[in-house]
Amino acid sequence: MTRVLVGCCGFPCSRPQYYRRFETVEVQSTFYRLPRPETASRWREEAPKGFVFTFKAFQALTHPTTSPTWRRSGLSPEELRGKEFGWLRPTEDNLRAWRETAEIGRLMGARVCVVQCPPNFRCTEENAENLRRFFRRVRREFAVAWEPRGDWGEHPDLIGELCRELDLLHCVDPLRSDPLHFGSARIAYFRLHGFGRPSMYNYRYSQEELERLRERAEGLKGKVREIYFMFNNVHMLEDALRLRELLGQVGPNG
Repeated sequence: MTRVLVGCCGFPCSRPQYYRRFETVEVQSTFYRLPRPETASRWREEAPKGFVFTFKAFQALTHPTTSPTWRRSGLSPEELRGKEFGWLRPTEDNLRAWRETAEIGRLMGARVCVVQCPPNFRCTEENAENLRRFFRRVRREFAVAWEPRGDWGEHPDLIGELCRELDLLHCVDPLRSDPLHFGSARIAYFRLHGFGRPSMYNYRYSQEELERLRERAEGLKGKVREIYFMFNNVHMLEDALRLRELLGQVGPNG
């Protein structure tokens, strides 16, 4: 039986309110800076039984220290100077960052870790080889959903090859493209970012689009064990609740 989980990328309301409405969340704060281990444990303890955590991998793995996202890390330029972070290179700094990331995921009991690469992580032989070398070296206690961006969309054959070779879930926006691999975990992991520029995150999904998501779930039932629809837009709380209602999921146990 295929389980369909709908949630948000981050908590758009208080955690107690969220737990009453949903059965999964993608923790976003882990991207900017990893929490203390006791904080991750507390999140797991306060969540209801059966609640599913997923989380976004620490930016050290994917984003070089020149990325503007590091401004939200709380780390000073002096602390970052000389660090060989980013682009999934198998450096000692990145491998250490993965061990720390994996520990937080373990304490949360996370089911999926989302590795979102920046657009400037281009589809090159060097980056593909570094990705191979990195994921061959690290240990995992959860599924890894890889979300390539930039010019990777022009090379679906290579994306599929890497996902199969490294046992990665291909994370996509289901209204834009189809996933190329579900991994040995047989998980379809979808992130919904909205449409339009420059403020695509200020998007509200139409009923027709939500119906297309319902149809996508129906088409995948029996092919995968779990389907995640994770909204990542300003109106994610409302849109996620509307999709749950369309799927007949009334409450957290629906």
